[in-house]
Amino acid sequence: MLTLCQTFLSHLNKSSLSIKKKLVFMVFAMSVNQISIPLKLRKADIFIAQHSEATIPTLELISCDRSHKRYDICSRNGPTIMNPTKSTFHVVDPTSTSSSPMTVSEKIRPYPRKWETNLMSSHIKELTLLVTSSQLDVRCDIHHRNSALVFSSGGYTRNPYHGFDDGFIPLFVTLRTTYPSNENQPILVLSPYPIINLDNETSTHCFPSATVGLISHGFMTIDPTLLPNSETLHDFRVLLETAYAKTASTSTPQPRLVVVSRSGENVGRVMSNEGEVVVLAKEIGFDVTVFEPTKFTSLIKAYRLLNNTYAMMGVCYGKPAKEIGLDYLEYKIKVNESTLVHKYGEFSMVLKDPKSTAKKDWSIIKKIYLKEQDVRVNLVRFENYFTKAYKKAKKFMDKVG
Repeated sequence: MLTLCQTFLSHLNKSSLSIKKKLVFMVFAMSVNQISIPLKLRKADIFIAQHSEATIPTLELISCDRSHKRYDICSRNGPTIMNPTKSTFHVVDPTSTSSSPMTVSEKIRPYPRKWETNLMSSHIKELTLLVTSSQLDVRCDIHHRNSALVFSSGGYTRNPYHGFDDGFIPLFVTLRTTYPSNENQPILVLSPYPIINLDNETSTHCFPSATVGLISHGFMTIDPTLLPNSETLHDFRVLLETAYAKTASTSTPQPRLVVVSRSGENVGRVMSNEGEVVVLAKEIGFDVTVFEPTKFTSLIKAYRLLNNTYAMMGVCYGKPAKEIGLDYLEYKIKVNESTLVHKYGEFSMVLKDPKSTAKKDWSIIKKIYLKEQDVRVNLVRFENYFTKAYKKAKKFMDKVG
């Protein structure tokens, strides 16, 4: 599939930032047989390495890596009690000989956008990880033989882009980092065990160990040098194909072009002359489908459409497209194609030097380039890109059928 994308002056790409206020935490129970190595932590960790004795020191029972800009992640290396009503995960130190009660506590918000402090503090619930020298008076209602992976599906995840950027891709990366023997399983069946929603739970659950948080390598990307088996975004794409292999699709006589649409007030990055662009694409020869995903869009429906598409157009970021093997054509808009010119003027640094403006603060980036900016493409210039895209798509379609 070929992607034809517009690139904003800032060269930034984010989807609609509507925040999911409902706080949901998922516990992914992993099979004991699937766990081959412990979570790998960086040297910056303040916790001691594996102890040579048969027993485990207290500090090794709870280990947190906070050295990353995007995320924190903690591991619980011992029997763990989850109390959903108090948002706590508790483990008892079996080696403690102290006569007085002792408690080690860590706090974590398990969502991989740590740098967005306002989002994290107001929309991602904080969990408490405890290590104590004595057993708490907590009854274990449900016992599991499998380790748990705990993460938040709050924040922006109801937005399709962030569902992958903050959810599925970090989940894939974390599982491949922590459980590298998990080979080629579909994203929705990475674990054969049911997902536990902490927002809906009142029962206490006991696990042999737990990992809290998700690892993110960056915006819509996977760094193979950081994974034990060197997987890439293409491997994630293969996993999706496995998950939806039985999804039916329909063919068209001409190459299908999907126009990823945005609309509504205060949405940003809307193509104001989208109707004219669609007409132009049809005149060139594309079979055009306008697709506007929402928080209610089924992934199966989206996959069915996109997997049978030869070209896709939208405001996007080129690196992920290239990483999964797509032919990428980049259309960079001129100053007069951005609606920001009407507000700031064509000589404003916002338009002349967006990279410098973007360095100032994330809230400025979001406000100006993601919320305020729409685009009206030059149809004469755009036609050249459409023609090139059509020729590539038609050639590929005729080759593979």
